[in-house]
Amino acid sequence: MNIHDTPDVAQAVNLSDLYAGLARANIGPGWNKPEPSMYPTPKKTFVPAHWSYRVAKGALDAAGRLIGTDQAERRNLILYNPIAGNSYATVRTIVAAYQMIKGFETARSHRHTANAMRFILESGPKAYTVVENAKVPMEPGDVLLTPNWAWHGHSNDGGDCAYWIDFLDAPLTHLLGPMFFEQYEEAFVQKTDTIAADSPYRFPFAKWGAKAKQQPELQPGLREVIIGPPYLDTVRLKWRHLGAGTKLQECETTANCVYAVQQGLGAIECDGVRFAWARGDVFAVPSWHKARWDVREESYLLRISDENLLEKLHWLHSSEPGSLMGDVERQRRASF
Repeated sequence: MNIHDTPDVAQAVNLSDLYAGLARANIGPGWNKPEPSMYPTPKKTFVPAHWSYRVAKGALDAAGRLIGTDQAERRNLILYNPIAGNSYATVRTIVAAYQMIKGFETARSHRHTANAMRFILESGPKAYTVVENAKVPMEPGDVLLTPNWAWHGHSNDGGDCAYWIDFLDAPLTHLLGPMFFEQYEEAFVQKTDTIAADSPYRFPFAKWGAKAKQQPELQPGLREVIIGPPYLDTVRLKWRHLGAGTKLQECETTANCVYAVQQGLGAIECDGVRFAWARGDVFAVPSWHKARWDVREESYLLRISDENLLEKLHWLHSSEPGSLMGDVERQRRASF
């Protein structure tokens, strides 16, 4: 119906007539919204969740027998948050996926506007990714960055399978709209002999795990270091070191967080949801969820969050007393 064909809402004799006329004109009365557009604290749309590396590795091995990179350009397993209607995002702004390439296999190059990074779990001595026309080794514990629109592909010139976890801000890119993707014209873009073990996009665990352990404690048993530079514009990466026997609580924060376990054992509870984690596992602590940690062994975890973006927009807040949102939340609760 053309908007000019709608009845004159100025002649409505009651609210029902007014609402019906407005609906035909694609206008909604702000005082009668189905649900509020403003709320006192962030909605908890995404839920805490956990994914087992043991399960994922078995599935990747099976996929390696059943499907090749000619059929699946990236042999990966998407870790989607188990909420209604979602089949992709791990948390609101980040997606995580386990990936594997077999020995003597290549995953062809492409590029996209989503920022990406990968955390290497297992690999042989001849597995590498290529970024900016240089071979970047993929060794266990490495964190490798792929800034948006950079050509990148993966290859394995040895006989051992390589396993890693990808993290992308693709859900954020989908939300805002500027998603572009392009395949390279050739099967693999970078036919190069240049090996960049010291690439600025590579952060070896031996160096950065040690840095994390040397930091002052943020809470008893907890130390962290931010990985970089360079930094991805939308994603913050941290190595987190937790001492054996550490028990701590973290308050709500507007940041969406995904964790990957380099080593150690422990458990985490988020708003009544509890799960144990081990090496290679991934778990999500979405925005505005409390977390209680119980660490059994000395542990290193890679923490991926959207804090870089939230800081730029002045949206990074927590319920911790003394913070902006902490003071607001404390006053709100005191009013009840």
